[in-house]
Amino acid sequence: VQLQASGGGLVQAGGSLRLSCEASGRTFRNYAVGWFRQAPGKERKTVAVITWSGGGIYYTDSVKGRFTISRDTAKNTVHLQMNSLKPEDTAVYYCAAGSLKQWEASEVTSTDQYDYWGQGTLVTVSS
Repeated sequence: VQLQASGGGLVQAGGSLRLSCEASGRTFRNYAVGWFRQAPGKERKTVAVITWSGGGIYYTDSVKGRFTISRDTAKNTVHLQMNSLKPEDTAVYYCAAGSLKQWEASEVTSTDQYDYWGQGTLVTVSS
Protein backbone atom coordinates (compact mmCIF):
# COMPACT_ATOMS: atom_id res chain seq x y z
CA VAL A 1 0.00 0.00 0.00
CA GLN A 2 1.32 3.42 -0.96
CA LEU A 3 0.00 6.36 1.01
CA GLN A 4 -0.10 9.99 -0.03
CA ALA A 5 -0.82 12.57 2.66
CA SER A 6 -1.90 16.07 1.73
CA GLY A 7 -3.71 19.13 3.03
CA GLY A 8 -1.17 20.62 5.40
CA GLY A 9 -0.32 24.29 5.44
CA LEU A 10 -0.07 27.47 7.46
CA VAL A 11 -3.13 28.57 9.38
CA GLN A 12 -3.87 30.99 12.19
CA ALA A 13 -4.94 29.77 15.60
CA GLY A 14 -8.64 28.97 15.57
CA GLY A 15 -8.58 28.04 11.92
CA SER A 16 -9.22 24.73 10.19
CA LEU A 17 -7.46 22.33 7.89
CA ARG A 18 -8.49 19.05 6.31
CA LEU A 19 -5.83 16.43 5.82
CA SER A 20 -6.30 13.61 3.35
CA CYS A 21 -4.57 10.25 3.10
CA GLU A 22 -5.08 8.51 -0.21
CA ALA A 23 -4.09 4.91 -0.72
CA SER A 24 -2.97 3.30 -3.93
CA GLY A 25 -1.89 -0.19 -4.78
CA ARG A 26 -4.44 -1.82 -2.52
CA THR A 27 -7.79 -0.95 -1.07
CA PHE A 28 -7.94 0.65 2.34
CA ARG A 29 -10.97 -1.43 3.12
CA ASN A 30 -9.31 -3.98 5.36
CA TYR A 31 -6.80 -1.70 7.05
CA ALA A 32 -6.86 0.34 10.20
CA VAL A 33 -5.67 3.86 9.42
CA GLY A 34 -4.14 6.33 11.78
CA TRP A 35 -2.94 9.89 11.84
CA PHE A 36 0.20 10.61 13.82
CA ARG A 37 2.19 13.78 14.35
CA GLN A 38 5.73 14.68 15.19
CA ALA A 39 6.75 18.09 16.44
CA PRO A 40 10.39 19.24 16.13
CA GLY A 41 12.59 17.46 18.63
CA LYS A 42 9.78 15.26 19.88
CA GLU A 43 8.67 11.70 19.33
CA ARG A 44 5.90 10.73 16.95
CA LYS A 45 2.53 10.51 18.69
CA THR A 46 -0.86 9.15 17.83
CA VAL A 47 -3.53 11.70 16.95
CA ALA A 48 -6.48 9.65 15.71
CA VAL A 49 -7.20 6.14 14.54
CA ILE A 50 -10.07 4.51 12.68
CA THR A 51 -10.43 0.75 12.61
CA TRP A 52 -10.70 -1.36 9.47
CA SER A 53 -14.46 -1.57 9.90
CA GLY A 54 -14.85 2.12 10.51
CA GLY A 55 -16.76 1.32 13.65
CA GLY A 56 -13.98 2.14 16.07
CA ILE A 57 -12.42 5.55 16.45
CA TYR A 58 -9.80 6.85 18.87
CA TYR A 59 -8.61 10.39 19.55
CA THR A 60 -5.84 11.50 21.78
CA ASP A 61 -7.20 13.68 24.56
CA SER A 62 -5.72 16.92 23.29
CA VAL A 63 -7.70 16.81 20.02
CA LYS A 64 -11.03 15.46 21.23
CA GLY A 65 -13.89 17.69 20.17
CA ARG A 66 -11.71 19.48 17.60
CA PHE A 67 -10.53 16.79 15.18
CA THR A 68 -12.60 14.27 13.25
CA ILE A 69 -11.28 11.23 11.42
CA SER A 70 -13.35 9.64 8.68
CA ARG A 71 -12.92 7.23 5.84
CA ASP A 72 -14.29 7.39 2.31
CA THR A 73 -14.15 3.81 1.15
CA ALA A 74 -15.22 4.61 -2.40
CA LYS A 75 -12.30 7.04 -2.82
CA ASN A 76 -9.84 4.91 -0.83
CA THR A 77 -9.16 7.94 1.35
CA VAL A 78 -9.09 8.78 5.04
CA HIS A 79 -9.55 12.38 6.16
CA LEU A 80 -8.64 14.26 9.30
CA GLN A 81 -10.74 17.38 9.77
CA MET A 82 -8.96 19.70 12.17
CA ASN A 83 -10.89 22.61 13.66
CA SER A 84 -10.04 25.18 16.32
CA LEU A 85 -6.37 24.66 15.66
CA LYS A 86 -3.85 25.69 18.29
CA PRO A 87 -0.15 26.52 18.01
CA GLU A 88 0.60 23.28 19.87
CA ASP A 89 -0.92 21.36 16.96
CA THR A 90 2.05 22.41 14.83
CA ALA A 91 3.81 19.28 13.58
CA VAL A 92 4.41 17.05 10.63
CA TYR A 93 1.37 14.85 10.27
CA TYR A 94 1.70 11.32 8.99
CA CYS A 95 -0.91 8.82 7.97
CA ALA A 96 -0.30 5.13 8.30
CA ALA A 97 -2.12 1.89 7.60
CA GLY A 98 -1.94 -1.51 9.16
CA SER A 99 -3.62 -4.84 8.54
CA LEU A 100 -5.15 -4.78 12.00
CA LYS A 101 -8.38 -6.61 12.68
CA GLN A 102 -9.12 -5.35 16.14
CA TRP A 103 -12.59 -3.96 16.67
CA GLU A 104 -11.54 -1.52 19.37
CA ALA A 105 -9.63 1.51 18.16
CA SER A 106 -7.87 1.80 21.51
CA GLU A 107 -6.05 -1.43 20.67
CA VAL A 108 -4.43 -0.06 17.51
CA THR A 109 -2.85 3.19 18.65
CA SER A 110 0.82 2.23 18.69
CA THR A 111 3.04 3.40 15.83
CA ASP A 112 4.74 -0.01 15.93
CA GLN A 113 1.53 -1.66 14.73
CA TYR A 114 1.47 0.18 11.41
CA ASP A 115 3.29 -1.15 8.38
CA TYR A 116 2.71 1.50 5.74
CA TRP A 117 3.45 5.20 6.12
CA GLY A 118 2.87 8.26 4.02
CA GLN A 119 5.47 10.96 3.54
CA GLY A 120 4.05 13.47 6.01
CA THR A 121 2.45 16.86 5.59
CA LEU A 122 3.44 19.93 7.60
CA VAL A 123 0.85 21.76 9.64
CA THR A 124 1.88 25.11 11.08
CA VAL A 125 -0.47 27.02 13.36
CA SER A 126 0.48 30.61 14.10
CA SER A 127 -0.60 32.41 17.25
